[in-house]
Amino acid sequence: MNLSDFSIWVAIFFLICADISLAQYSYITWDDIKLDFSSLSLKDERSRTSQRVIVVDQKGKGDSITVQGAVDKVPFHNSRRVIIYIHPGTYREKVHIPASKPFISLVGDQNQTARTIITGHDKASDTDQFGSKLGTSRTATVTVESDYFCATGITIENTIVPEPEGVGMQAVALRLTGDRAVLYRVRILGSQDTLLDDAGSHYFYQCYIQGSVDFICGNARSLYKNCTLHSVAKGYGAIAAQHRNSVYQDTGFSFVNCKISGSGRVFLGRAWGEYSRVIYSKCDIDGIIDPKGWTDWNLPSRRQHAVFGEYECRGNGANRAGRVPWSKSLNESEAEPFLDVKFIGGQQWLRL
Repeated sequence: MNLSDFSIWVAIFFLICADISLAQYSYITWDDIKLDFSSLSLKDERSRTSQRVIVVDQKGKGDSITVQGAVDKVPFHNSRRVIIYIHPGTYREKVHIPASKPFISLVGDQNQTARTIITGHDKASDTDQFGSKLGTSRTATVTVESDYFCATGITIENTIVPEPEGVGMQAVALRLTGDRAVLYRVRILGSQDTLLDDAGSHYFYQCYIQGSVDFICGNARSLYKNCTLHSVAKGYGAIAAQHRNSVYQDTGFSFVNCKISGSGRVFLGRAWGEYSRVIYSKCDIDGIIDPKGWTDWNLPSRRQHAVFGEYECRGNGANRAGRVPWSKSLNESEAEPFLDVKFIGGQQWLRL
């Protein structure tokens, strides 16, 4: 073997190693949101670095006193999981995780999610420093544009309370546009447009999501399993406003084994997009649901294309006697594609 051949084989070897290294981070496991709190020493910075852990502590005993400061410490185009452990406290800030910083986990205490809060207070009609209105997407308290994001044990909120007949009151707590995200035991609190589940494939497990009007909205492909969806509507409201606009878009919201509770008179979904797709399966639904169940956004053409379905739901709000005729009671074979992580392609990126 001459020197040129040897160099080629060395290059191939390192490329294979790089592919193997990247492959081990191309799926999400429980380890990505797990932290051994008993062994975590705020004083041992070298230990934290070797574990790829960044500590946020408002008292200055960690690596950053803000969540955004911790995100800023993650290198661009990072290829390894970084856990940002957030000490209990109320963090009054807006957090932005750009697309160039994948594999980030925001971790608090899974058993006490109300102790670690990231809070904001922006609404769509507010203006920035240049006098331009924020619009809905820029109101988000936390914006995640990167892939392979994880979160657990934290509360993300937007504290705007809509005024009666108010305009521009959309106020997002969390906006997700990255692909392949897992949120486990996260509280997401707000009122109108609380969770802008904008794009990508996402898995919400045992989360608590609160709002009033369209409080889960966007055009992602997401599975919500064993979650609580809590309405704080004072009059009429809606849980889901899904924005699928083409039969060729493989997006939609699937709610499985969820609990629906709260106040107001609420629709299960509104057809924000022409081909809006929302499915509720085996959910426990309180009597807050308007008997019609679903609305077409005052655009009758959407009745022909929207996919609004219910399967084996229970509770006073699950009675389909008054449902709009263009919604559907699904049978087992029709519901099956929406019941587990296969709906979000999870067999390719989840190891939970």
